[in-house]
Amino acid sequence: MQVILREDVKSLGQMGVVVNVKEGYARNFLIPKGLAVEANVKNVKELEHEKRKIQERAKKLRTGAEGLAARISETTLTIKAKAGEEEKLFGSVTAMDIAEALKTAGLDVDKKKIVLDEPIRRLGNYTVSVKIHSDVSAQLNIQVVPE
Repeated sequence: MQVILREDVKSLGQMGVVVNVKEGYARNFLIPKGLAVEANVKNVKELEHEKRKIQERAKKLRTGAEGLAARISETTLTIKAKAGEEEKLFGSVTAMDIAEALKTAGLDVDKKKIVLDEPIRRLGNYTVSVKIHSDVSAQLNIQVVPE
């Protein structure tokens, strides 16, 4: 029996794939749990339509992410922090501080998308990576200056 998987099934395949399974497995396990539907003409056409909608939505998200990445790459943030001797900061500049500075600059980015290996603890210029989308990332220039 042919079924279309509605979710990823570990031993069979990924969502949206048409697979052959035994009739009992499909009728007693896959279909009642909502993991698959029977592969008839109506369901195959519906699957193709949903795939197109998902691709269009993903394309729009990627285009928006690329635009945001271009704006972020052009931006140079200046963050003021209290510093002591030898240009060491009292505390550090974290992803949350960078996200707040981006928000005041008019760019709304979640702090979880800012990739910092470790917090910034000295004055100076830094380049930080911002992962906006699974395929799109941007480099943000940051200047940490004394308050």
